[in-house]
Amino acid sequence: MRKSTAVFLFLVLDAALLGMAFAHAAWQREERAPALQERKELVRALELTDLCLFTEARYTRHPSQADLHSSFQDHPVSLEHFPSGSLVTSRNRRLEHYADLD
Repeated sequence: MRKSTAVFLFLVLDAALLGMAFAHAAWQREERAPALQERKELVRALELTDLCLFTEARYTRHPSQADLHSSFQDHPVSLEHFPSGSLVTSRNRRLEHYADLD
């Protein structure tokens, strides 16, 4: 067997496994919807804050409590100082998402 054939088979197998992982996630999402709704109600009742995933900047530690321009506090066109800033979604998108939940 040629090396290129082995690599192609490996990529096909990986793509199939990735597809199965997405299918399993969709199947589990429907199955666990009631438990997720219970957790949402518990979070609202206890007024829990967001999970702290990053330790770098205040707008990545607690994204729900950061103002709209905190990432540009040094200069309006400044580049992102912290790598986690590129992983956190903007506050406007989160607010739109939370508005849809109500």
